[in-house]
Amino acid sequence: MKASLLLALVCMAVLAAGARADTPGEPEALLRKVQEYAQKATAMAKNAFSRVQESEVAQQARRWLAESADLAKQRLGWLKEKVQELWKQMPAA
Repeated sequence: MKASLLLALVCMAVLAAGARADTPGEPEALLRKVQEYAQKATAMAKNAFSRVQESEVAQQARRWLAESADLAKQRLGWLKEKVQELWKQMPAA
């Protein structure tokens, strides 16, 4: 999660907890409510990330990246062989 989004969620939790606090002189109640909001926000974020990671689009992207990496390795190996062949063919100076 981006830091700015997390900071915004924490600020909203603090403001909401302050608005819902029974008396403004109870910092423990405010702290408890902020912690509850932070835990709920964290759980929601983890749930959203899990759903994104399990989505078909994410799985397809991972497969595509793996295939592309394999193809890049093959092409690099081919290029390495060609350079070695050219190196062997060069006359000694």
